[in-house]
Amino acid sequence: MHIREVEIVNFRNYKEEKIKFHEKLNVFTGGNAQGKTNILESIYISSMGRSFRSGKDSEMIKIGESFCKSKVVALRGGEEITVEIAITSKEKGVKINNAKIKKSSELAENVLIVVFSPEDLRIVQGDPERRRRFMDRELSQIKPSYYSDLSSYKRVLTQRNALLKDRNANKVDFEVWDEKMVDHGSRIIKKREIFVDKINTISGKIHSEITNGKESLKVLYDCSVSPDSFLDALKDNFKKDILRGNTETGPHRDDLEIRANGMDIRRFGSQGQQRTAALSLKLAEINIIKEETGESPVLLLDDVLSELDGERQNFLIKSLKNVQIFLTAAEISNRVFEKLPDGYTFYVDSGSVKKEVVKWQKF
Repeated sequence: MHIREVEIVNFRNYKEEKIKFHEKLNVFTGGNAQGKTNILESIYISSMGRSFRSGKDSEMIKIGESFCKSKVVALRGGEEITVEIAITSKEKGVKINNAKIKKSSELAENVLIVVFSPEDLRIVQGDPERRRRFMDRELSQIKPSYYSDLSSYKRVLTQRNALLKDRNANKVDFEVWDEKMVDHGSRIIKKREIFVDKINTISGKIHSEITNGKESLKVLYDCSVSPDSFLDALKDNFKKDILRGNTETGPHRDDLEIRANGMDIRRFGSQGQQRTAALSLKLAEINIIKEETGESPVLLLDDVLSELDGERQNFLIKSLKNVQIFLTAAEISNRVFEKLPDGYTFYVDSGSVKKEVVKWQKF
């Protein structure tokens, strides 16, 4: 699949912009803090309904304005899909092909996008939340029911944690929330188990290629509780949860164990090993989406080439021949440009994308 165009209004530092894209490669260059990443963000929300950055939806609204809008036109399987998202300080409205949708889970399966940013390169040595987010993003796109269970689970968890802080609450009050947590949480765990098994197999092959067979990568699911023992664990830990004021058991505590040649590279690996593993995971993510949906996702590379050495840059570029790429960079060397596929370049300056689009073609 590929993105044909995006139209944005009052989005971050943009007043109004409409950009038509090349089906293979679109490069956005320009100085820092000019709005390159904002373009990628306006595209990404058409897939997940929210930003890949941290923060509230309302932060995407241009300062001084009351709303923002992003309208993305994509082509998937020969069929055109239009996703329009409007955000105010109080609400968010989503339309697919001009029809309003009620649940965000209806959005996830339409426009398939993988984002790769410097933060993703730190997925290995970062905190467990980053690795859970990695699993959740991927599964939400290929399994809309997962997105629904995850949203419901988070709501129940919030309610249970609020009840834990209520001094008048008793054990009976928790029964309904515990049952709901186990219901949604068990499905989340089972889907994660299948996903991690696939990501382990695919990323292991990719990692071996990058390292010329010198390293074997293993990705294991570090699950805090099994579905069969989930309810009993909540009951057993009830007193501890009351003391802490938080629920300590459930998939919101899960993690990934990442090993190279048997060594836990989260703790003992070099930066090079950690970045190679991160690259392997992201490329495996693309492969899994294609395997599950029959479509190659769009790839957003947000200033990531500058974080990779020449060898890893080459491997990344060679691996993406059949994927539409959106790439941001302050500047790109001629050495890298020569290896990129056909495409357009855009120059971004102070929230404006220059209309002079430069196209190059390889012969």
